Amino acid sequence: MTGAPALRLAAPLVALGNLTSRVLVAVVAVPLLLLAFYQRSPVWTWLLVFPASLLAMWELFAMTLPDQRDRIASVIFGALTCAAYYWLNPASTDAAWVRPLAAGRDHLVLALAVIGPTLYYLFRYGDMATIAQRMAFTVFGIVYAGLLLTHVVEIDRDFPQGGDWVVFVLACVWLGDTGAYFAGRFLGKHKLYPAVSPKKTWEGAIGGVLGSLVGGIAVKVIRLDDLRWIDVVLLTIPGAALAQMGDLVESLIKRSTGVKDSGAILPGHGGILDRIDAVLFFAPWVYVYFSVSAALRAL
Repeated sequence: MTGAPALRLAAPLVALGNLTSRVLVAVVAVPLLLLAFYQRSPVWTWLLVFPASLLAMWELFAMTLPDQRDRIASVIFGALTCAAYYWLNPASTDAAWVRPLAAGRDHLVLALAVIGPTLYYLFRYGDMATIAQRMAFTVFGIVYAGLLLTHVVEIDRDFPQGGDWVVFVLACVWLGDTGAYFAGRFLGKHKLYPAVSPKKTWEGAIGGVLGSLVGGIAVKVIRLDDLRWIDVVLLTIPGAALAQMGDLVESLIKRSTGVKDSGAILPGHGGILDRIDAVLFFAPWVYVYFSVSAALRAL
């Protein structure tokens, strides 16, 4: 009987410890992120995003590939794929050697992401019964944790005020996550998707959308004066829904592999993949939205 009260007393202390860890990580990480985003060259953002994508890939492969040699090979192919995708674009560098390769960039990226890993498994298949599964996880991980995250650097490179737009993405995702947490904690009653994430609620999801909207409005008012209000709404509301689905997708992967956190590299936060799962879906939406908008305005 004495155990239950003790557990009830310990729970708030554990929550406080996690909150303290999260705050300390934010105090260290946020200034470093802002310093990189607001440099003249997007290379500094690349130097943050590229290692993060490799760590996220490693965490994913640690959940899905039993053999460490397969994980190492998969991360190498992922690194080559992401590097080719970003650097074989003339917008990334004015180096003369890039121009002839840029014409075949998309095909090279596909070859590195798909043909490379499949040839690796062809000559080092290991357990024949799991070869198709391991091959699929490798290709998926390169695209999911690698190419999707690279959109963050592309936003910094291709958008006017690119650093502000990266902050827009992160503010919408982080405030959406905060809004979902508090709305779910204090108002949550109706389960959102218990088979995948038992703690998430519809109230939390609505709080997440409102939090993302607040984040978008704040960055628009403070840094992006030229951004239209209709664009804020069309970016944040569908983007918030995509971000929450990105969170659910990662929860689905972890639940299917029996993993609680993708890693433990960030105290109080879990792994890198746990922190960027929503960004993986939100950043491409922002990039595609403005690319299509610009093309339509040019007609």
